[in-house]
Amino acid sequence: MNYQQILNKASNKLQFKNFKSPKLDSELILAKTLNVSREEILLNLNKKINKSDLKKFNYYLNMRSNYKSIAHIINFKYFWKYKFFVDRNVLIPRPETELLIEKILEILQLSSNKNILDIGTGSGCIAISLIKERPNCFITAIDKSKKAIKVAKKNAEMHQVGKKVKFLNIDVDKYFSNKYDLIISNPPYIKNSELLNLDKDVKLNEPKLALSGGSSGLEILFKIINKCKMLLKNNGKIILEIGHKQGKELSRYLNLNGFNQTKIYKDLSGKDRCLVSIKNL
Repeated sequence: MNYQQILNKASNKLQFKNFKSPKLDSELILAKTLNVSREEILLNLNKKINKSDLKKFNYYLNMRSNYKSIAHIINFKYFWKYKFFVDRNVLIPRPETELLIEKILEILQLSSNKNILDIGTGSGCIAISLIKERPNCFITAIDKSKKAIKVAKKNAEMHQVGKKVKFLNIDVDKYFSNKYDLIISNPPYIKNSELLNLDKDVKLNEPKLALSGGSSGLEILFKIINKCKMLLKNNGKIILEIGHKQGKELSRYLNLNGFNQTKIYKDLSGKDRCLVSIKNL
């Protein structure tokens, strides 16, 4: 059996189960199986596969058929310009989160040496991408999950920025430090009642800790805003990823808590996704 035949069979199997990208998933699984790039697979579609590799491929394919996420099968996800290791202990980086990086880079000049805090760093994708783009900045990245911090440190070493980002295993509630110029966070913001409605890929694979924003979806966001009143310098900025129906309520809350000039930015699908606000106490 050659690569093309394997991919056709696998894609049909995944398509039957209504996966969103059966062809791409099949190609990535075969690349994982053979330890080669997806591009190499596509350039050698007539190449035969041996029995042991076919067995391994079918093992991974069955995992995908049972809704294990493709990122967890191949153990990586691309974010911004970079490749990140992921496992079940961290949220898989999303393309819409790249909007935070875009807005931060608009704020910070290339030569900026600002003091930055990343709350709930997870895989470390935001902090690491940012320090790669603004290498003179000082970044501290915190997460209450010890296992998430382990993943983030692994990614930092992989990108050779292990000495440029300080990772701490601590909850923001217990964090007291110097004043920051900029605080960023992609916190949990999904209502508990909506968790069951998530795609199986998400709800069966990703940590609930990184998804649940409490009964209102706003509980963690409110907690971060309250903490930022203490952690941010005057005129410092907070940049948050938010749910697409949370902009108005968060703008009101920020205004009541010493922040102003709040702006909401939409992602590529036209949904509110990023909030930027300035502390002015």
